Order: sequence, then C-alpha cells, then structure tokens
Amino acid sequence: MAVLAASTRDDNAAMDLSRFPRRRYTPTPTPLEPLPRFSAALAASCPGGRGPEVWIKRDDLLGLAPGGNKTRKLEFLVADALAQGADTLVTCGAPQSNHCRITLSAAVKEGLRCRFVIEERVPDSYRDDASGNHFLFRLLGVEALTVVPAGTDMAAAMQRVADELRAQGRKGYVIPGGGSNALGGLGYVAGAQELQQQGFEQGVRFDVVVVGSGSSGTHGGLLAGFLGNRIATPIVGIGVSRDPPDQAPLVHAEAQAVCDLLGLDLRVPHDAVRCVGGYWQPKYSLPNARMVEAVQMLARSEGIVLDPVYTGKVMAGLIGLARAGELRAGQRVLFIHTGGMPSVFAYERELLGLQAVAP
Repeated sequence: MAVLAASTRDDNAAMDLSRFPRRRYTPTPTPLEPLPRFSAALAASCPGGRGPEVWIKRDDLLGLAPGGNKTRKLEFLVADALAQGADTLVTCGAPQSNHCRITLSAAVKEGLRCRFVIEERVPDSYRDDASGNHFLFRLLGVEALTVVPAGTDMAAAMQRVADELRAQGRKGYVIPGGGSNALGGLGYVAGAQELQQQGFEQGVRFDVVVVGSGSSGTHGGLLAGFLGNRIATPIVGIGVSRDPPDQAPLVHAEAQAVCDLLGLDLRVPHDAVRCVGGYWQPKYSLPNARMVEAVQMLARSEGIVLDPVYTGKVMAGLIGLARAGELRAGQRVLFIHTGGMPSVFAYERELLGLQAVAP
C-alpha cells in the first residue's frame, strides 16, 4: 500500500469517531478466527498442494436481525435520522437486499417505520411470495414496498417516497443503497479500528484482507479506516456487480469522501484501490458454479454459511486468486464475512446442485 504523506493535522483527533452521533447495535467485537479446515481444503486444490492460511472476520454476527455488514453503517445513519427527527427510513435495493432487511430491522428497533424501493435488476426476479430476505421484509413489517425496473434513478425514486411522506405530515430519512455514503462509511472506519485492536490482542498480522466490493461503502470505508489508522495491509475487493474499470472509481470516491468527512489531510492513492472482477458473472445475483463451490466448501469444512449474491462470489474470488498463485502459501489472508445468510433459502436448488447454474 502506498506510503501516506505527512499530515499537518492531528491524525488521532481526526480518527476520533465519538464526534459523530452513533447508535450501538453490537455489544462486542465480531469474532476474528482461523479457518484451518477450509485452508487445508483450499491448499489441496492449489499448485503444489499449498495455499494461504485463511482467517475470517465474522461480521455476519453483527447486531440487527440476523447480522451483516450494513449494521456498522446503520449505527451512524440511523443516529443521524433520529437527530433529524425522522419517523420513517426510506432505502432501496434488489429483491433479496440484505441492506433493506437490516435497515428495516433497525427501524423496528428504534420504533420507526420503513419503506423500500426495490429495483428488479434481473427481469421477473421479484416475487411477492419469495423466501429469504423478502420473507423477512414481510415478517418484520415493512410499511410499503415499491418495485421499479432495472436502470431506474433510485435516488429520485426514493425522494418521491420521501415527498409522499412529507405531504402526509411525516418525515422520511433517505438512506442510499447499501448505506454507502460518507456517513455510512464511518461504520467500516470503526470496523478497521476494531480489527486493528483485535490483531494486537490476538498477536496476528495479515498479509491481505479480502472483502466484497459492491455499492462501495464497505470497501471504501474500510480503506479510509486503514489509511487513517496507518494500517499497511492491502485490501482486495472482489466485485459482486462490476469489473475493476467501473468499480474502482466508486471505491476511490467513497474512500475519499469518508476521509474528507473525518477531516483527514490526505488524498486516497489510486493504487490503494485494488479490485478484482470476473467472479460475479453472468450477472449480479445470478448464481454461478464457482460461487456454489465456495459456499459448499466453507459450509462443509467449517460450518459457516455464505450467501449466493455477495459473500459466496467473494469467497470464490479468494479461492480463484489462491489457485492462480496470487494469494500464496505462507500468506495469512483475512476474509471479511459481510453476512447475507437469509438469501440462501431463495437459492436452495442451485446451492444443493439440483438446478444447473452458469459456469
């Protein structure tokens, strides 16, 4: 990772997150643990029968039902909504959106109402009787849900919902897809600080961190946290919806926005943004064989469940990089598990090999 230029500001003060309103939804750090059986299974398929030592950060165990990376972002976003007197959270996502589900969970916990704009990114993929996260939307009591076609201006669609609420004498608070803005990105600055402390306490250092890269809030926020806290470990983002030419600028912009919000006197180096593509095809949320292998491998070696849309494809990327020799034997690699387990129930046949998937 690029060396940071000397700062004229007090970096410690800039990284003090207590300046920002925050709701705490997770009482303890999420587990940081090795995956010895998974590492052995992976090594067996790598050149020479040797592969990296893989660890996992269990952000799937964060608070808000039933856990996932969006919880960290919502700690700051919901605090801001409450400070502004909002009575309804408005957000958007795909039909099986983890972000929508966790936002709704936060709304329930805070006594707020919640509305979604759902983008049908794959034609005819929305079903009102679907399982997975959509079932939880209904169980947790989403107030209203608007389905729009792929390519819709989601910011404008959410603003229309907020305008409708205003006309009714209510106040909506719009949260962007994935909670990905500078304020939400503070959640993974906090995550970086937590990881740094855990590494110190457990006496472990990582050569590479692997994380999913989608709406960019987690990847960009984590990168800002690493830069601000001078953590030199490179972060590799595995794309879940875009290849590097389209994804890297989003991550860079998010990381810079978070740094600017913190008041850090630095420009995010472009070479600090490392994105890998090729594992998300044929399309966002559509399963492929490498994802199925990754989900099965971790489930059957460590008893940990990945999801088919995000973490399954991210782990497929980690496996692919190890087999290609880009993650090498002797390296300690950390995988950030960002959650999403409920959506496995919407892909049962594919994950059990009962239905064909893309190669």
